[in-house]
Amino acid sequence: MAQNVAQKLISEHLVSGKMEPGEEIGLKIDQTLTQDATGTMVMLELEAMGIERAKTEASAQYVDHNMIQEDSKNPDDHLFLESAAKRFGLYFSRPGNGVSHPVHMQRLARPGRTLLGSDSHTCANGCMGMLAMGAGGIDVALAIAGEPYYVKMPQIWGIKLTGKLPDWVSAKDAILELLRRHDVKGGVNKIIEYYGPGLKELSAMDRHVIANMGAELGATATVFPSDKEIKRFMKSQGREDEWMELTADKKATYDLEEEINLSELVPMIAKPSSPGNVVPIEEVAGEEIYQSYIGSSANPGYRDFAISAEIVKNNQIAPGVSFDINPTSRQLLTDLVENGHVASLLSAGGRLHQAGCNGCIGMGQAPASGRNSLRTTPRNFPGRSGTREDSVFLCSPETAAASALKGRITDPRTLEMKYPKVKDPDKPTVDFRLLQEPPELEESLKIQLEKGPNIASLPEMDILPDEMEVPILLKVGDNFSTDEILAGGARVLPYRSNLPEISKFAFEILDEDYYSRSMDMREKSGHAIIGGSNYGQGSSREHAALAPRYLGLKVVIVKDFARIHWQNLVNFGILPVTFANESDYDKINSSDVLQIVDIHASIKEGKDLKAIIKESGKEIGLKHELSDRQKDILLKGGLINWVKDRQ
Repeated sequence: MAQNVAQKLISEHLVSGKMEPGEEIGLKIDQTLTQDATGTMVMLELEAMGIERAKTEASAQYVDHNMIQEDSKNPDDHLFLESAAKRFGLYFSRPGNGVSHPVHMQRLARPGRTLLGSDSHTCANGCMGMLAMGAGGIDVALAIAGEPYYVKMPQIWGIKLTGKLPDWVSAKDAILELLRRHDVKGGVNKIIEYYGPGLKELSAMDRHVIANMGAELGATATVFPSDKEIKRFMKSQGREDEWMELTADKKATYDLEEEINLSELVPMIAKPSSPGNVVPIEEVAGEEIYQSYIGSSANPGYRDFAISAEIVKNNQIAPGVSFDINPTSRQLLTDLVENGHVASLLSAGGRLHQAGCNGCIGMGQAPASGRNSLRTTPRNFPGRSGTREDSVFLCSPETAAASALKGRITDPRTLEMKYPKVKDPDKPTVDFRLLQEPPELEESLKIQLEKGPNIASLPEMDILPDEMEVPILLKVGDNFSTDEILAGGARVLPYRSNLPEISKFAFEILDEDYYSRSMDMREKSGHAIIGGSNYGQGSSREHAALAPRYLGLKVVIVKDFARIHWQNLVNFGILPVTFANESDYDKINSSDVLQIVDIHASIKEGKDLKAIIKESGKEIGLKHELSDRQKDILLKGGLINWVKDRQ
């Protein structure tokens, strides 16, 4: 039977379940990726589970998020992660090496493999002919330990690419166009697979840009074929011997089909404060800006920086504009220096930052209040930049550079210059020392974990109660993101390894009193949260489930969930249910108290649950979509208890 690329990858790694949309499947994981904002918890989980050595083909721990060292918290955690990588047999990427996704692509990504990462943008490496998925940290910890990863079999959404990108239009505009068509829920429970004649016009890094922001569509993964372009890229990285061809069979079909004619695309921009709020740039051209930001995993390629440099070369950016340059890898920065592009950017007034995620996750470079920030980053959720009342637009490097020159949002096609033509270096810098290799097992077992004073062990998790009477502390709307549940940034992320401390920031963007109110109720009854559609979209950070759990969250009732956050709630013993009738969302107030009984039997037997609004006596039907495995995990109070129970 003819198969597409996604089906080939899944069938080669299938260890349980049937490849039928909606069925839970178990997949063998070849590689894992962790970064420092989520990796500290993963390493503590590996320690708690008594794991001796990673059982994957390759697992890597990157330090790219928490780079600001204003006190000892971040550097202490960097040392902890380096010692843990040695102890558990992982590659280690030190601070300054760059963003995990492009560095992994350069050094470890291999066609035909599966990759699971504790970062939602792990899907970027789907550009290499991999099945690359983001997940919660504890799922990644289990994959490192050799356990399968479980996910509902997605539909395969085939997108045929035709034509060629016009001048002043780049890969970022292609993925923004898809977000314009389908918004942030368009890819939920789907793998997006690109194919067609337009592929030959996209470089490996162009494909990375598109695959990266599949996460913003809510997709399980994005897949590109491994073709001659991927072979060229791997050869440039000194890894041609690891390349294999992986393409769809000629008669392969897809569950859903769509076409994008690259020739018809125009510069696009996502307005505040959602990646799905996309319009052609001409609709907002002329608005003044404070900041223009180049870089991130959503535009990590050499051409993204080089073309920006060529646009501003021999010019000066507009007065009052902060032109922030964020290289994505040490290798890339070396090439940009050698080819004069860094000099062009700096001479024009650019501000050069270290290679890493930086302002993309609010780690520095926060925009001024009440001012517009143009960014080539993947997300613009409220407050993610580090400024609470921010106004962030997402765009291509061409648009960001043109706007920096003019001081206002500018359609790059209106610049009075020819479109610069740039290409990758013939011999790019290749540094095989970029990743520190782990010691042999005998040596690694002697390694002691270096825990700083900020690292706190995970508390014991209670089992899920059979009945509950819980007040509703919060009611939120549609598309509520994990950035809004628990922010990133320089204030919050240094406490990622200290659950009691990081919990103080939970939901603060919505309710500054949530922490104190939840602590008041924690020992008495716990509490519930009500949400709309696509609850928990965005980052895979499991702290967005862990922190509310620590504060006594027992149940989350919504119209529907984002995939990763839904699984994270299960992993930490929080009951995730949806309204049987979505109109019931309007019947519940944030001051109500809910009574739910016979929870255990209802879950075990796959039956709907019922919640009674205590004051009015109204009955609310609740549904769950838990597999038998998830039922067992939830009833035991979460994945850690479930693992301990199996030992």
